[in-house]
Amino acid sequence: MNREDIRKNLRGSIATVPTAFDDNFRVDFARMAELTNWWIENGLVKGKCVIKVAAVGGEGEKLREEEWAHLLQTVVQASKGRVTIWGAIHHLDTYRAIEYAKRAKDVGVEGIQVSPPFMNVGTQDGILRHYEDLSSAVDLGILVYNTPWFPGGAIYPDSLRKMADFESVVGIKWSNWYKDGNEYPYEEIFDVKDKVNIIDNTVSPILNHKLGGHGYIQTAIHIHPPHDLKIMELMDQGKYDEAEELFESVMPKLRAFRADVKKKTGHDAGEKAVMNIMGNHVGQRRPPVNPINSEEKAQLRSLIESFGWPLP
Repeated sequence: MNREDIRKNLRGSIATVPTAFDDNFRVDFARMAELTNWWIENGLVKGKCVIKVAAVGGEGEKLREEEWAHLLQTVVQASKGRVTIWGAIHHLDTYRAIEYAKRAKDVGVEGIQVSPPFMNVGTQDGILRHYEDLSSAVDLGILVYNTPWFPGGAIYPDSLRKMADFESVVGIKWSNWYKDGNEYPYEEIFDVKDKVNIIDNTVSPILNHKLGGHGYIQTAIHIHPPHDLKIMELMDQGKYDEAEELFESVMPKLRAFRADVKKKTGHDAGEKAVMNIMGNHVGQRRPPVNPINSEEKAQLRSLIESFGWPLP
């Protein structure tokens, strides 16, 4: 594993892509290959973007192991090396996390996002052992996913600093808000930015870039690529006010609409709903999640129109 090469590729807009399902909620592997080519042809290429497959946003936690591995392989093969592909594993014990990571390596992903095993151990020492053992056992990049909103899922800054010295850990998916009431300054862990990549997960991509961070998760790049490609271009040019204005014109509004719909009806108005309305069909989320109703579709369509994005 060339650690610095992996770090070089883990940057920009990190696209947490949806998993396409058919009408019977089976993974549509052919559609995933088509989508991978569409993303690449529309600017999601190595050095600008990472396609992250089977994360929670891609319903990875709902997939059987064989579905998960086949999905990663499908996207890797369709990409033909044109864009960096990462996978994700969720809340597994150390033994199974190592098994999954080795399978991911076998099918060709460059790295794996790893959530802490909070259902198995909630202590900082236990979480450190988990990532250290995983790092020692696998030969691919690891993105540490700090999940402080889950009981036992918080990884505190001192632990993250220690993880920055683990050989396979190349990045930290950073959130500075902790459910126990602790909140650290956003820049708290940027003292390790030369050891590992700091990937924003707080809807603060511009601040992350200003501080020397390396990328951000809360993105619409897989939905309408030109939007976030422009944001990244503006940030790279140091035009932070323009980048902030463009980012704020879309992402907070999409997030607010999704939260409002979920609160009112429990329906999901996330990436799949947006992509389906825009004509890039990916199916519905697996049960028990319910799709949006006709009234919510009309509201979402109106919101997308306000962004000036193309609609069929």
